[in-house]
Amino acid sequence: MSDTPFGFGLPPEEPEDGDEGKKKDQQSGGGQGPANPLGFGGLPGAGGFGGPGADNPLAAMFGSLNPTDLGAAFQQLGQMLSYEGGPVNWDMAKQIARQTVAQGTPDGTKDASVGPAERRAVEEAVRLADLWLDDATSLPSGSAAAVAWSRAEWVEATLPAWQELVDPVAERVGAAMGDVLPEEMQAMAGPLIGMMRSMGGAMFGTQIGQAVGVLAGEVVGSTDVGLPLGPAGKAALLPANVEAFGKDLSVPQEEVRLYLALREAAHQRLFAHVPWLRSHLFGAVDGYARGIKVDTAKLEDVVGQFDPQNPEQLQDALQQGMFQPEDTPEQKAALARLETALALVEGWVDAVVHAAAKPRLSSADALRETLRRRRATGGPAEQTFATLIGLELRPRRLRDASRLWASLTDARGVDGRDALWHHPDMLPTAADLDDPDGFVHREQLDFSELDKMLGEAAGGPEGKPDLRKKDDEAGGDDTE
Repeated sequence: MSDTPFGFGLPPEEPEDGDEGKKKDQQSGGGQGPANPLGFGGLPGAGGFGGPGADNPLAAMFGSLNPTDLGAAFQQLGQMLSYEGGPVNWDMAKQIARQTVAQGTPDGTKDASVGPAERRAVEEAVRLADLWLDDATSLPSGSAAAVAWSRAEWVEATLPAWQELVDPVAERVGAAMGDVLPEEMQAMAGPLIGMMRSMGGAMFGTQIGQAVGVLAGEVVGSTDVGLPLGPAGKAALLPANVEAFGKDLSVPQEEVRLYLALREAAHQRLFAHVPWLRSHLFGAVDGYARGIKVDTAKLEDVVGQFDPQNPEQLQDALQQGMFQPEDTPEQKAALARLETALALVEGWVDAVVHAAAKPRLSSADALRETLRRRRATGGPAEQTFATLIGLELRPRRLRDASRLWASLTDARGVDGRDALWHHPDMLPTAADLDDPDGFVHREQLDFSELDKMLGEAAGGPEGKPDLRKKDDEAGGDDTE
């Protein structure tokens, strides 16, 4: 057995004497810096593999450490190799995310607990936003509570949603690790495959944790990526990130906070009162992810050359991406469904918030354009998730969808526009985004009878509606 257990380093500790201590630490070969908490290379922002102590793993592992530090290092290593959970080590992801948050953002801002004044400001902004939105949408408030989160609190609150998004792809990688070996070798390599899967779970957990931690320094609320990442009914803002967002906009901080509160509250209304929407979006992500093909040739190279003392090989493969979207009609349809759904959600929010803010905020147009550009370009964390799950969570047709919703408002009114959320089949399609006028002026359906049928469905035999009876009752009259 090697004297260097798989080449992992120790979790970082902040030097007592600041930057000078970091310089001394690097010169002595101890520690690997806060961006590399478990000694893995290739993390976003970590500067690639290697680093201090790379030529001498014993120095990186033991350095000038006391017995307590050594015990913590071996405990972490033991937890990694003994992990037998799902495809992603989410305990490790949470730990790495919190460590990343604690390091602060590139502009030097650190995470901090939210004070009472900031909480009151967020609560008042969300309360006022809900009042304004009452005039812009027929959907009632979906914010049972308004909360102000620190970055660490955002990590804690959103990890369950990330788990739902990432696990399907990670499962494919875990299964592929065992499939790339010939059958006659799989029995002999059983312990090695098991160790590789444990390592794969740790590697995925490390990169997901790093990406979530970076994203926590960028987001301003719980719905920034167009998906409901936080608990239902909680409109959340991150005061530190809201302040950083508005720093260079020449817009009063109160207006920035209020505009972002409008967006958060609008998302909450949509997800609270369109009960099928969350499962529709997450199902679209899952459907696309399950159609992704793992690059078995690349994985075979990794497995064939796997060295237990060099686990960075797996990390490097994950970072470079091992996924190839299959060019099949089913996969294209899944991608189109997801991109259209994201665009419709973000377009509706954009149109509704603009209608509520335009008469009241002088900076509404500037803030709208800033948010549109920010949403379209994404950030480094979104790029990391694109590598990990093979998908960019960006609404490519946001402007088209926003124009369509605005035109629907003009043609059918607020109630007619929002009635389209009754069922996914009633929503505009990707083709409708190409021809918004055609969709807007298409013959309108009367939803009253459908609502009545759905509401009475439970009264039929065995909970099933008697469609013939409902047709007779309707008598072919399509008017209210």
